[in-house]
Amino acid sequence: MNVGNCPRCGKLYVLNVLEACPACLKEVEQQYYECVEYLRKEKGANIQQLSDATGVSVKQITKFIKEGRISVKDAPNLTYPCEVCGTFIREGHMCDGCRARLTKELTGATQEVSRKDSSTLGSGAYNAIDKFKRS
Repeated sequence: MNVGNCPRCGKLYVLNVLEACPACLKEVEQQYYECVEYLRKEKGANIQQLSDATGVSVKQITKFIKEGRISVKDAPNLTYPCEVCGTFIREGHMCDGCRARLTKELTGATQEVSRKDSSTLGSGAYNAIDKFKRS
């Protein structure tokens, strides 16, 4: 039998796909219902107002949104923090600025690697390309 410690409360439980003990799962479900009920009454609430009113952490609310359990379509002011910089966003994991910076860094890194590769091709080392050129 596979057992482990619950990451939320530390109690010993039988491992399951939800990765929490039954008591914590019940608590998370209760938090979810509290959030949904509050958002039904207050559609214009932001994530901090929702957290303050329900006592559910911003991290847990963000998890509900990312799991698709809470929809941001029905709540126009409901945003959650970017995983990189903390700027509030409505979709994905990163804001546009962080995504652009990451793309730029990756493009620069691949160009640098390709420059290094092209400079080593002419270094006198035998390459598979040389074999085909001589054929």
